[in-house]
Amino acid sequence: MNSRKSLDRVPPWVPPTGHALRHAGVHFDAVRIGGFLGEDVAYRLMEFTDFRAGPIVREATGERNLYFLLPPQTVAAHAWPAPARALSRSGRSEAFVGVPALDGVTWPLDWRSRPTEEDPFVEPGLLHLMVTRAVK
Repeated sequence: MNSRKSLDRVPPWVPPTGHALRHAGVHFDAVRIGGFLGEDVAYRLMEFTDFRAGPIVREATGERNLYFLLPPQTVAAHAWPAPARALSRSGRSEAFVGVPALDGVTWPLDWRSRPTEEDPFVEPGLLHLMVTRAVK
């Protein structure tokens, strides 16, 4: 018997192989945080949730941003402290987020925390609290 979750439980915005760009605000909103601060926020969030934080995408190149994926149309409910950047479907600009497949070669993206059936998104209020604590 295969103990892996069936593919029909994978969110439709996760590509089957490699990685793909997804428009923020359609399938999810996102909060982007770079470098050490992003890793610090991710660890705080994962530790608080017993390592079931929901989807967090990590870049392996450039600024090494982390993208915390929230339910669609929820990022605007909070004032995100700098240097966190809210990405959604606002009238100001288009925002795209690279999303890796769950398995296989996805470089330069990978999952710091994967989406699960139980935790398909990061909880916005909890993420805001962790970001606020990390920047103080």
